[in-house]
Amino acid sequence: MFNDIKIGPITFHMYGLMIALGFFAALLLCLKRGKKRGLDEDIIWGIFFCAIVGGAIGCRLLYYIVELPQIIKDPSILWDFRNGYVVYGGIIGGALASFLYCRSKGVRFLTYFDLVMPAVALGQGFGRLGCFFAGCCYGRETDAWFGITFHNSQFAPNGVKLLPTQLMSSAGDFIICGLLLLYARRSPKEGRVGAAYLVLYGIGRFIIEFFRSDYRGSIGALSTSQMISIAVVAAGAVLFAVTGKRSKGD
Repeated sequence: MFNDIKIGPITFHMYGLMIALGFFAALLLCLKRGKKRGLDEDIIWGIFFCAIVGGAIGCRLLYYIVELPQIIKDPSILWDFRNGYVVYGGIIGGALASFLYCRSKGVRFLTYFDLVMPAVALGQGFGRLGCFFAGCCYGRETDAWFGITFHNSQFAPNGVKLLPTQLMSSAGDFIICGLLLLYARRSPKEGRVGAAYLVLYGIGRFIIEFFRSDYRGSIGALSTSQMISIAVVAAGAVLFAVTGKRSKGD
């Protein structure tokens, strides 16, 4: 819809720009909060790069898993990198890569997990704005006053009024970031800020899936992302409970 914005001779590709802004904002937030907490800046940079690499690989691998039936029919999908990235794959891949990096450096993963996850929500908020500009991750048809009509999108149906699920997701991500930052100020037990992210994001993603209309795979009556959301919320709840027990035993 608005993916290519020209200002004079310069053309801004808004999807890529929003993704870049998201990464930059997330990094700045981590560095600022990490400095206040006396955390190693080199470790933060290392986690940042590992998360980018692991997240990029995870996004693509989960897409391959979700689209396996289509890939079997048309293997060329494997080499089409214009689209086909699953956010949950990025979260899982980025977290796994960061965990392995922290282990290799001998630092506590949960300490940095708590630091990073509010920034992840912030970056996702910018990323969903990029989705809005590109027209991907679009919503169902609607007659609501706040519906959005795309005209030149390569992803969303053009000329049809749709729910702006991208903006809804973006607002939710920014709200989650704010809530996590407020919660972190209360100095909760280690691991609980990260656990709260898993619960909040998982619930939000589960709900927003009901309003989206782009195909993301399905398992019974639920989308693949909703099934993953259930697992993510459960993992967050378990982590929240386990970290509380660990702290009581210290």
